[in-house]
Amino acid sequence: MSSNTLAMSDTKARGGGPALDIPMITLALSIVLLGLIMVTSASITIAGRDGDPFAYLERQLLLVLVGGALAGFTFSIPSQRLEQLALPLLLLAVALLLCVLLPGLGHMVNGSRRWLRLAGVNFQVSEAARVLTLIYIASYAVRFESALRSGMSGLARPLALLGFIALLLLLEPDFGAASVLFITGFGVLFLAGARLRYVLVMLLTAGGSMVLLVVFSSYRMRRMTAFLDPWADPFNSGFQLTQSLIAIGRGEWFGVGLGASVQKLFYLPEAHTDFLFAVLAEELGLFGVALTLGLFLALTWRALVIARRAYEAGLKFPSYLASGFGLWLGVQACINIGVNMGVLPTKGLTLPLMSYGRSSLIVTLAWLGIVLRVHHETVRCARRATRELRA
Repeated sequence: MSSNTLAMSDTKARGGGPALDIPMITLALSIVLLGLIMVTSASITIAGRDGDPFAYLERQLLLVLVGGALAGFTFSIPSQRLEQLALPLLLLAVALLLCVLLPGLGHMVNGSRRWLRLAGVNFQVSEAARVLTLIYIASYAVRFESALRSGMSGLARPLALLGFIALLLLLEPDFGAASVLFITGFGVLFLAGARLRYVLVMLLTAGGSMVLLVVFSSYRMRRMTAFLDPWADPFNSGFQLTQSLIAIGRGEWFGVGLGASVQKLFYLPEAHTDFLFAVLAEELGLFGVALTLGLFLALTWRALVIARRAYEAGLKFPSYLASGFGLWLGVQACINIGVNMGVLPTKGLTLPLMSYGRSSLIVTLAWLGIVLRVHHETVRCARRATRELRA
């Protein structure tokens, strides 16, 4: 954040208004706007079968409004209050993940029991549970900082918790969400001071466990086989990936034109959700791909900048919250894009802030409100320090 931006934020704070990070808001709104355009384009054919070609656009707009309202709510919550509620929020996350596994409560879609039906709307509990878990991890990193920095025992306890939450996610099953949670949790603990050699040992152990899960799970092994050679069975196990690769290949430099995608015409499954990036690459080409990657990279970097400034101001817990958001955003975006490009095995993960998805978009915007709160508190802390120096 530049000195001019800090000064503007400080001026607003002096006047009693919130200190908002304009670059982060601009980047997030740009990604959301691009997502609205691409969701409309990718879904217009499938929505047209039901008589309303813009049905998904209308729903996505409603989700943006709901998520924006939640962002305003989370922005109003002091980070100190979140730190105090870290344990109850963790228990809530565990309760949600257990409820979704119970017959009659958990709603099954495409063979996975990941949703709770609330007021007639399906809500994917793993999205909220991951945020609540990471809030606790950030709290742990502050409370047990010396143990975390000194040896393996301080690192083993939060990793055992991450392993338990990941196990509940795998029972749904949701391998992608478990992977993102583990990687993000590792990242937060490392930034909090865990020693690199211990983190590497734990990463290798976790990686080995993931490999065993793939080897001893038939459907995961089929996904892995299709990922390694999708053209071996392009009309069955490799169908989704081959259609995605065809879409990306057709885009070339500047794409075939907005709305002119062929692969979204019932060739590419989940074109408006998990494989939205493939449609974007087909219609906007390498230019659109570079723009999308640049926006996500900039937003991730901005969150980490906010985290660093909070840490320098002595706000460790808020700093870890912002770091968690930046790491999660970057990791999930990379995995989704990697899946679309055939670099990674297929996972049921959306592209944050862009793909059509109720739970993902709402929770991401709510978490964005927390990061903006971190920036607000950092500016307020800097203002207080300046007043003390002048006094």
